[in-house]
Amino acid sequence: MRQDLELEAIIEDYLNGKLTPEEHAAFEQLRNNDPIVDHKVVAHKVFLESMAQYANIVKLKEQMDAAHAHIDVASLTEELKPHPSKLVRLWRSNRSAVAIAASFILLAMVSLYSIQNNNKQAGTFEAMSQDMAQIKRSQSGLIRDIKSIKTDNKGAKGENRPRFGGSGFAISGNGYIVTNYHVVRGADSIHVQNGKGSYKVQSVYTDPVNDIAILKINDKAFENLASLPYTIKKGASSLGESVFTLGFPKDDIVLGDGYVSSKNGINGDTLAYQVAIPVNPGNSGGPLLDNSGNIVGIINGKENKTDGATFAVKSKYIMEALNAIPQDSLSKRVSYGKKSLLRGLKRNKQVEKMQDYVFMIKVYNNN
Repeated sequence: MRQDLELEAIIEDYLNGKLTPEEHAAFEQLRNNDPIVDHKVVAHKVFLESMAQYANIVKLKEQMDAAHAHIDVASLTEELKPHPSKLVRLWRSNRSAVAIAASFILLAMVSLYSIQNNNKQAGTFEAMSQDMAQIKRSQSGLIRDIKSIKTDNKGAKGENRPRFGGSGFAISGNGYIVTNYHVVRGADSIHVQNGKGSYKVQSVYTDPVNDIAILKINDKAFENLASLPYTIKKGASSLGESVFTLGFPKDDIVLGDGYVSSKNGINGDTLAYQVAIPVNPGNSGGPLLDNSGNIVGIINGKENKTDGATFAVKSKYIMEALNAIPQDSLSKRVSYGKKSLLRGLKRNKQVEKMQDYVFMIKVYNNN
């Protein structure tokens, strides 16, 4: 508790410019290295801005009340009714106070409109996991499920229907899959499904801060995939760079095309990109790729009041998650793609090569 209070004090000094150049540089380095601290800085900045805005409104109201106190409204009304000819004389004697009051009223109306408009526009983050109970299954999806049951592990028999769902994609040919942590959080059991079948998986690593989960297919019916057609990008993506995603907002895989619209996520979150791609519940965990077939991120949510403002966890955090997996959790070495086989292909050909590597995630809760 004491450490949290000390950190908040340092953050406030940092935002108010009270740190020395050496302290400022050290704190900037801490923000770059610790995403939790960075989140707290962004949240505290928004809080301070809201408090300052509220203080300005209170001050404006006090000024309006003071200006109004100088005007004898009752006298003005009484004199104006029987003596309309005195209007000019009354205006000349009171115009300064009236003008000040009118200015404050106009300024207050503009400020309140701006605040209300900003509140309407300032959306909140909405995760793109899917409540499977609310989805109306298509006939083709039911047929595919019936076929997959024949190849499914016996452990899947007798389980309830999945409660939540999302997307995921292979990071190695031997059954390792990455998705969002929020997709699989609280799961009693997890299954993944692609065009070849449905398979039971287990979680081998989770990173709640960066919203990443690594899964491993643990099913005898699964056959290793061929070499991955894509790679994981180690560098940052550029503003305006073309990107696309594949995911399962419904029973069939869906393509989304767009571009990087911001290098940071909601409220300046440095963990994520903002991309101009429309997404729906079920897209969470899907891959975000550039035109050369490099994974640049994982779709994890959108701003709920802005169309096309989608967020994706940056690819460098996938690499960090892979490197952080305890060795005793790995039955086999995770060998991700080193060379993209999608470079230079048209989009439809890229999608054809990728479809078997993108999975629907099904989360089961027994209670």
